[in-house]
Amino acid sequence: MMSLHTSPLEQPGTGDAGGMNVYVSQTAVEMARRGIEVEVFTRATSSEQPPVAELAPGVKVRHVPAGPYEPLGRDELPAQLCAFTSGVLRAEAFHEPGHYDLIHSHYWLSGQVGWLARDRWGVPLVHTAHTLAKVKNRALAEGDTPEPRTRVIGEEQVVAEADRLVANTPVEARELIGLYDADPRTVSTVSPGVDLDRFTPGSRSAARAELGLPEDAIVLAFAGRIQPLKAPDVLLRAAATLLADRPDLAARLVVLVVGGPSGSGMEQPRALRELAVSLGIERQTRFLPPQPGRALVNVYRAADVVTVPSYNESFGLVALEAQACGTPVVAAEVGGLPVAVAHGVSGLLVPSHRAADWASALASLVLRPGRLAELSVNAVPHARRFSWKKTTDALLATYSAATSAFDYHLRSEVAV
Repeated sequence: MMSLHTSPLEQPGTGDAGGMNVYVSQTAVEMARRGIEVEVFTRATSSEQPPVAELAPGVKVRHVPAGPYEPLGRDELPAQLCAFTSGVLRAEAFHEPGHYDLIHSHYWLSGQVGWLARDRWGVPLVHTAHTLAKVKNRALAEGDTPEPRTRVIGEEQVVAEADRLVANTPVEARELIGLYDADPRTVSTVSPGVDLDRFTPGSRSAARAELGLPEDAIVLAFAGRIQPLKAPDVLLRAAATLLADRPDLAARLVVLVVGGPSGSGMEQPRALRELAVSLGIERQTRFLPPQPGRALVNVYRAADVVTVPSYNESFGLVALEAQACGTPVVAAEVGGLPVAVAHGVSGLLVPSHRAADWASALASLVLRPGRLAELSVNAVPHARRFSWKKTTDALLATYSAATSAFDYHLRSEVAV
């Protein structure tokens, strides 16, 4: 697997670490459980990182030196593609020819490396975009920066060269075909999953006690990277609107924001806190850094509603994780979120990013305990339709199709 710009060893929720990190680590570990050896190539960001680390038995993470030993912005990473590719090819050169059977690249930067390695090693390339520049640029948040032409061209090249393309949802599959001229025969739709052993229903009282939240609070939560694309500001504006309509809720409302700055949000890391002050809801708003493991489960269990107000989401793993914990989700009706959230069953989809519309949707749940309880009950079985085992089954079927169709004379030509 190629995951150049972010490592599966990193904590999701800040920097470039997010749902893709979870996807790579979970599918790699699941494949290893089935006896498939997996190596994940990622860029080294510290001189203290070992050349090879074990993510789990059967899964190695290779830290490839490429550029300075520090995190780089995505706009800086294209300049390191040659160095990263050289490191990847050098690692393979220490093995007998045919050591790797298949390459799965994640995100367009990795796809560029995977394309070159594919031609050098004579093996199939499967690619997952995770996000697409043309789609993001169609739905930019106010003040956000458009994706550069360099990325658009890079994505087009990878789509043209990959042997198989994996889309998270039918919507993304149509975008690959319609916006990038992908061959429909090469596109497979594979839904991401959720860790159903970790994300489970539990005591709301215990979770709130762990987080220091009042038992009778109305808790609206956001978990993710703090950047315009993820739109946590929509939740804050909706909460302010809700309080303007129902000032009696001021003593009970808690807006819980969990995550760290990322992408264009790094330019103004305190902007969200300043927005809370300007909206007059600083007393109701709590900020927490990204939460690992059990602590994140407590966030989901403690919330009455988890919100996903993104302007674009290829899927939305946070929505699945929250529902698996029995917490309804209010999400923007964009990208893959209509797949991750069953509207009116396990949560609600909001067709805009207007504060009034979000306040109305949130009020329709938190002010109607019976309705909230109904969606909470439905959330768990909906989330259980998705698992990393199912995702891995579908990926392995895609790998098999790519392998069967691959022209292996390329490998013999390369060997010569």
